[in-house]
Amino acid sequence: MALKVGVKQLVAAANAKIRTLSVDEAKALLGKSEVQFIDIRDPRELERDGVIPGAFHAPRGMLEFWVDPESPYYKPLFGEDRSFVLFCAGGLRSALSTATLQEMGLPKVCHIAGGFGAWKQGGGEIVPYQPGSKG
Repeated sequence: MALKVGVKQLVAAANAKIRTLSVDEAKALLGKSEVQFIDIRDPRELERDGVIPGAFHAPRGMLEFWVDPESPYYKPLFGEDRSFVLFCAGGLRSALSTATLQEMGLPKVCHIAGGFGAWKQGGGEIVPYQPGSKG
């Protein structure tokens, strides 16, 4: 079966319309009260690889539901006047997610080029995952 549009095309289209931060740009924002990092990786990835300190875990499958105030799953964090920096393992899921949240109307949303892998490779701070914690 041939697809009309593949993942590469979807990610390229998303990247063309969203803001992408370099690891260095993202590192400079970590810990700022007006910025919230959002980790959309699977819980197994968090357990295996660790987390960025202070990042809020919003699983990719629930993200849109947690952002929408009309959803029964809404998380008030997403209604705060902050910039949201999304990341996944390699930057593909976060690019798609950033484009979706932008389309939904979330005003200040971007993602990290290369995701958590690039963050780690670039010397970004990582701490062990603590179940039930914020990040």
